[in-house]
Amino acid sequence: MMKAARLHQVGAPMQIDAVEKPVASGQDVVVEVRACGMVPNLANVLANWETWYPQMPLPPRPAIFGLDPVGIVHQVGDKVMSVKPGDRVYVNPGRACGGCRFCTSGQPQKCDHWTLNGYFGYNQNSLRVFERYKQGGFCQYLEAPANALVKIPENVEFAQATRFGYLGTSYSALRKCGTLAGKTLIINGATGTLGVGAALFALAQGIGKIYAIARGKPLLERLKALDPARVEIFSNTEGSSGEWIKEQTQRLGADFMLDTLGAVADLSSMKDAMSGLRRGGRLVNIGGTAGDLPVDVKWWMDEQIELIGSVWFTVAEGYEMAGMFSSGAVDLNVLETQSWPLSDINSGINGAANGNGGFTSYLIEID
Repeated sequence: MMKAARLHQVGAPMQIDAVEKPVASGQDVVVEVRACGMVPNLANVLANWETWYPQMPLPPRPAIFGLDPVGIVHQVGDKVMSVKPGDRVYVNPGRACGGCRFCTSGQPQKCDHWTLNGYFGYNQNSLRVFERYKQGGFCQYLEAPANALVKIPENVEFAQATRFGYLGTSYSALRKCGTLAGKTLIINGATGTLGVGAALFALAQGIGKIYAIARGKPLLERLKALDPARVEIFSNTEGSSGEWIKEQTQRLGADFMLDTLGAVADLSSMKDAMSGLRRGGRLVNIGGTAGDLPVDVKWWMDEQIELIGSVWFTVAEGYEMAGMFSSGAVDLNVLETQSWPLSDINSGINGAANGNGGFTSYLIEID
């Protein structure tokens, strides 16, 4: 048996239960969880998700949530060759069928079974995935496919590795922009968890200039301090961010834009910022902002603007990130952590998001 935090009923606190410990078989592994990242708005998701997005199911209750687990490989199935007991790993929660044309071409997010294990699914097929893989990261041991693991570099602590999910989402979005060296990038919502990660990776890949947009000035100043020569900041409480970007670029606009705003953000901010794109600009949306966006489609056509939706990241991209952390190209020491023990998980759920914006990572430590 093992300890697990489980949600028995929406609106109720999680309970610490004794549940059956998983056993590895075939191409699956069992990981001894040391820590698991906490989604900053998890309390809001647990309370409202099924009302907001009834087509996107949560795991059947009682459910073990936990999106970003890290730990040590405990046991491997008899067909596993890629990892061994004792390896330090991040467990990518992305699950798919593994055999369709999208999965076999390295695009699992397009699979009809795509699911974020320990969080939510994208359609009713996810219920089959939840039945197969029952554990998120808020427990002592979890079962996962061996091909979901990313080995953690020795210079990355477990607490830092719990940020892989948000970092990977930002990194994958930047890859969809194309070559960044010498280019210009708008980050809307730049001081949030996704925005800070995007800035770190863009700077590491040679971006010429970042136009960072958010509300609060103190965190914007902290973001600018990452590279004062290449990060320009603007509070959208002071006027139009799109107009500000045009002023900064001799009216040309920026090459790329990442919108990282969360689910309840005002879409007018996204619309305003995207007006700062240049002809042929590319916008990648990763924040989960919901609703109808009124866009002049003639402008969209005439300016040849591209709009791309990007969800999560692949294990291959996770290994690319790990290489950047290992080499020091991206320094995770600029981030700080707030943690709670598994036994106090409800305090963690209610206390997350009270840190320094995207510079703070929230996690549960598993004892």
